[in-house]
Amino acid sequence: MQARIRGNLLMALSNKFGYLVLTTGNKSEMATGYCTLYGDMAGGFAVIKDVPKTLVYRISKFINRQAKKVLIPESMLRRAPSAELRPHQKDQDTLPPYSILDKILKAYVEEGFSVGEIAKKGMPKSLALQLVRKIDSNEYKRRQSPPGIKITPLAFGRDRRMPITNRFMP
Repeated sequence: MQARIRGNLLMALSNKFGYLVLTTGNKSEMATGYCTLYGDMAGGFAVIKDVPKTLVYRISKFINRQAKKVLIPESMLRRAPSAELRPHQKDQDTLPPYSILDKILKAYVEEGFSVGEIAKKGMPKSLALQLVRKIDSNEYKRRQSPPGIKITPLAFGRDRRMPITNRFMP
């Protein structure tokens, strides 16, 4: 509810003042469905839609270095990622660390590796299978997200689409 109320308020401000609402979801969150339809996915443009979470942190640190001042607070960069929908919630309560998730995401989505091939690269097979299922089953959310900038070789949307009906599983 919290994310959807915030999304409604932002869209109301957009309508009133003609602002373009930017969504906050990154590629890792969009891949796994760790985003709220009509909440943090509400908006007209998804700036970091194709930027994996680990790269979001690297870019943020780079921005601070280039500016030679703190534009993005260090406390935000050190704090464990959280959807902040309930007290003490952390993304790692339900997702693997983003350093691992992003490697599996890249292998599966961008490089086209199977679960078995991902496991041969040193990732636990059960985790790879869990994430691949999560990625495929959240296509319906990605279809409803606004357009964004493509930075990786294979982005969700035009580059990669999965059927969302008939319980399709590759």
